[in-house]
Amino acid sequence: MNKRVFSLFLTVVMLAAITTGCASQATPAAPAAEPPAAEQPAAAPAAEQPAAEQPAAEQPAAEPAAEPVTLEFTQWWEPELPAGEFRALMDEFEAQNPGIKVELISGPYASTKEQVIAGAVAGTMSDVMGLDGAWVSDFVKQGSIANLTDLMKQAGYDDSELASQIQLNGSTYMIPVVNFVYPVFVNLDLMEQAGIANPPASRSEFADAAAKLTDASNNVYGWVLPLSMEQPNGIQNDVMSWVWASGGSMMKDGQPDLTNAEVRGAMEYIKGLYDAGVIAPGSFSMKEQDKVEEFTNGRVGMMVDSLAHINLIRERNPDLKFAITALPAEDGYSGKRGLPYASWGIGISATSEHQAEAWKLVQFLMSAETNSKLSSIANAFPGNVNSTPDFVQTDELFGAAFEVFQAGYLANEFVGLPVAEDLMRRFDEQFQPYLDGSQSLDDTLNNAQAAWMENFE
Repeated sequence: MNKRVFSLFLTVVMLAAITTGCASQATPAAPAAEPPAAEQPAAAPAAEQPAAEQPAAEQPAAEPAAEPVTLEFTQWWEPELPAGEFRALMDEFEAQNPGIKVELISGPYASTKEQVIAGAVAGTMSDVMGLDGAWVSDFVKQGSIANLTDLMKQAGYDDSELASQIQLNGSTYMIPVVNFVYPVFVNLDLMEQAGIANPPASRSEFADAAAKLTDASNNVYGWVLPLSMEQPNGIQNDVMSWVWASGGSMMKDGQPDLTNAEVRGAMEYIKGLYDAGVIAPGSFSMKEQDKVEEFTNGRVGMMVDSLAHINLIRERNPDLKFAITALPAEDGYSGKRGLPYASWGIGISATSEHQAEAWKLVQFLMSAETNSKLSSIANAFPGNVNSTPDFVQTDELFGAAFEVFQAGYLANEFVGLPVAEDLMRRFDEQFQPYLDGSQSLDDTLNNAQAAWMENFE
């Protein structure tokens, strides 16, 4: 092959290679569904975007959206509140905390109690749960509820706004969210008929008023004292409340102290009322609902009772005129008075994977604004000292009770004790023989002390 022919052959081969390379680099046509190229952002010149410097694999991947945390909240509160009100509060919390959802698990008190206790044993408690103070001691021993003192410290929370905290061994395990206090109810019509100008403020005034109110011939008595062993909460609300009203205590250093002077004085005082015949008959078998009936029907001048019964009394006897006052203290006592109470308590599971988020929910419920809302719809007193429920400004009786609440302090030493209801019953077993004269006060208090210590050793 001569050089001319060979040169021509090389030229043809080179042109073919160039043509093939250009075809392999051609940009594919855009799909018809895409917008025209003119509408797309302009690409940077090739010189500014070398392929070697910006390979597609090295572009940062988009962060996946975080899954929201869902808190289970088991309680008996929602069924006891106006429909939709508690869920509305949870919606408000979720709006303030976009990454947290709240699933309410609601039921009556009895079934909630069973569910929470079973969950404590099995280690399957909800993240957050409503608590009764009587359950706390057992849960702490089981290690099933979280130490709230630690969680408050981690969150930098100032607990000075909390009206009360349920503590064991110096740490908080339950916080009362709203409180149902037990002041004294006074029948104003009977007071007027007996010539009593003002509700009694001291023990001597109470004894005097009870005597004047008593008219046994017409089945009317000054005071009512329920001591049924079937429901022994009368020991808490109607007996030990006299100790707390004068700043006394039935405990010392976390142990029972039933033989001290404060407990002894209160028992002697009640015995004096019993011997004077000013207490409605049938105390030993009477339950709380029985005393409410006696007062509602005008057969009792005074009783210690929960504010939760105000509306019930009004419904059953619209004509009854009654007032609310603090439990009388020892003569000469000028300190703050302890006020017996029951509460909706709250706690956090020790096994929850979301304790920090759970604490945010507790903190939300205990904030001044939210606590005011919740206590208002529950007809209860707030767990935040800076909260004020709406009804105290519109209802005279609740307003008077709120003044009693603010002037005193919440006092219920049975809250947090082991087997609290059994402790009440064991005291009741000794207290009844003392009242009827078949046992001395020394034997009563010593026997009760020994019985209680069996649960503390």
